[in-house]
Amino acid sequence: MHRGMTITAGILVLLFVLFTGISSNAANLIFGAARTWIEKTFSTYYLVTVVCLLLVCTFIVFSRFGNIRLGPDDSRPEFGNFAWFSMLFSAGIGIGILFFGVAEPIFYLDNSGSFGYPNNPHADMAGDIAMGHDRAIDALRVTVFHWGLHGWAIYVIVGMSLAYFAYRKGLPLALRSALYPFIGDRIFGPAGHIFDIFGVLGCIFGVATSLGLGVSQIGVGLEKLFGINDSLTTQLVLIAVISALSIASAVSGVDKGIKIVSLLNIWVSAVVIGIFLLWGPTLWLVKTFGETLVDYARDVLPMGLWFADDKGATQWQQAWTIFYWGWWLAWAPFVGLFIARISKGRTLRQFVLGVLLVPTLLTFIWLVIFGGNAIHQELNAAGGVGTGDVMSLVRNWDLPAALFATADGIVGTGTFGWILSAMMVFLLMSWFITSSDSGTLVLTTILSLGNENPPNLVRVFWGAVIGLVAGVLLVVGGLNALQTALIAAALPVSIVILVMTAGVLISLLKEPKKTQKPRH
Repeated sequence: MHRGMTITAGILVLLFVLFTGISSNAANLIFGAARTWIEKTFSTYYLVTVVCLLLVCTFIVFSRFGNIRLGPDDSRPEFGNFAWFSMLFSAGIGIGILFFGVAEPIFYLDNSGSFGYPNNPHADMAGDIAMGHDRAIDALRVTVFHWGLHGWAIYVIVGMSLAYFAYRKGLPLALRSALYPFIGDRIFGPAGHIFDIFGVLGCIFGVATSLGLGVSQIGVGLEKLFGINDSLTTQLVLIAVISALSIASAVSGVDKGIKIVSLLNIWVSAVVIGIFLLWGPTLWLVKTFGETLVDYARDVLPMGLWFADDKGATQWQQAWTIFYWGWWLAWAPFVGLFIARISKGRTLRQFVLGVLLVPTLLTFIWLVIFGGNAIHQELNAAGGVGTGDVMSLVRNWDLPAALFATADGIVGTGTFGWILSAMMVFLLMSWFITSSDSGTLVLTTILSLGNENPPNLVRVFWGAVIGLVAGVLLVVGGLNALQTALIAAALPVSIVILVMTAGVLISLLKEPKKTQKPRH
C-alpha cells in the first residue's frame, strides 16, 4: 500500500467523521449550505458534463478505435458474458434501484406539488397534468432517464480509461494513469496522489450513501417480517452486519465471493421480477413497457439537454436530476475501476455497448415492472386515483416502505407476501454487499497503485471505514446528510473524470492504425 495516500485519505475521512459526529448541528448547517451552493452554481456544469460523456461513448462505438482491445491484440475476455453482465449490474446499480424503483415513479405521477415544486415538470410541459395513463408514461420515462444511458455513460468512460491504460499501456490500475498523456512518469508523484485521493473519497461517500439508503429500507422489511422495531439502533446494527459480510466477500476476491453473490443477485432478482410481472397486471405492464420505451427513445436527448428556466422546475431539477448525476459521478471511480477489472480482453466497442446498453435495458425492465405495478395500483385505487397506500407513503416521504406496500398490493399480506418481502430484504442486503465489496476492493487497489490483489488487512480496514461513514451520516442527518455528502464528493470527481476522458482520447489518437483493424 502507498503509505502517504493511505494515511492522507484516512485522516481526511477521520476528520470528517469527528466533525460530523461532534458538531452535528454545525455539520447540518454546513451540509445544507454546501448542497444549495453546489446545486445553484454547478447544475448547468453537471448537465453539460454528462451529455458530453454520452457523446464520447457514441463516438468510440462508431469510430475506428472500437476494434482496439483492452489488452494485447491477442487477449480475450476473462469472464463469460453472463457473469460479466451480472457483475456489471450488481456493482453499478445495487440498492438504489430498489430504494427508488417504486417511490420515484409514484412521486412523478403525483400532481399535488406538496413539496413546494412540481412533481414532474416534464409531464407538465407535455400537457399531462391530471393523474392518468399519459402522466404514468411520463413518470416512468423520467425515472428511466435518471437510471439509463446518461448515467451508464459515466461508468463507461471511467472504466474504459482505466482498463485501457492498465491492460494496454501497462500502467497501474488507478485513476492517476489517465494523466499519463499529460505528465508522463510524474503520475507517480504528488499530482497522481491527489488524483487518486479524489477518487477514494468519492468512492467512500458514494457507497456510504447507498448503505444509508439500504439499511433504512431493510429496517422496514425486518419490521414487517419479524416485528423488529425499525429504529436508528436497528439501522446501525444492520450497517455493522452488512459491512462485515461485504468485507468477507471482498477478502475472498472477484473470482469467488463477488462473482458468486453477483450471480445469486441476478437469479433472485429474476424470481422477484417474475412475481411482480405475473401476479401484477401483466398485459398492462407489457403495453406500458413498449410505450415507455418509445417515449424514452424519442425524448432521451431533449431531456438530457433541458435546462429549467423557472423557480419551481429549477428546484425539481436540482433535487432529482442533479442529485442523480452527482450520485453517478461519485460512484464512477469505484464502479469504473471494478468494471475495468473484469473487462480485460474486450474490444472498446464491445465494452462500450455492453456496459451502456445491457444494464440500461435490465434497469428499464426492472423500473417499468416495479414502478408500473405501483402506478397501476394508484390509477385503480378504490378511493379514486392517487388514494392508495403507496402514494400516501411517498407524500409522507416514507420512501423505504413504498416497495413493500406495492408488494402487498400484488400478492397480499399472507404467507406468499411474507416470502416475497423476505426475498426483497435479501436482495437489499446482497446488492449492498456486492456494491460495498466492489468498493472496498477498488479503494485498496487505488491506494496500492493498481495492485489487483491488495492486502486483506487493508480491505478489512477500508470496509469498516465505509460502514463508519454511513453510520455517522445516518445519525447526524439521515437522508439529507447522505445526499449532501454525495453531491459534494461528486464535484471534484467530475473534474477527474473529464481529465480522464481527455487523456484516453489523446492516447487513442496515437494508436497505430494496424491495431484498429478487425481480426478475422
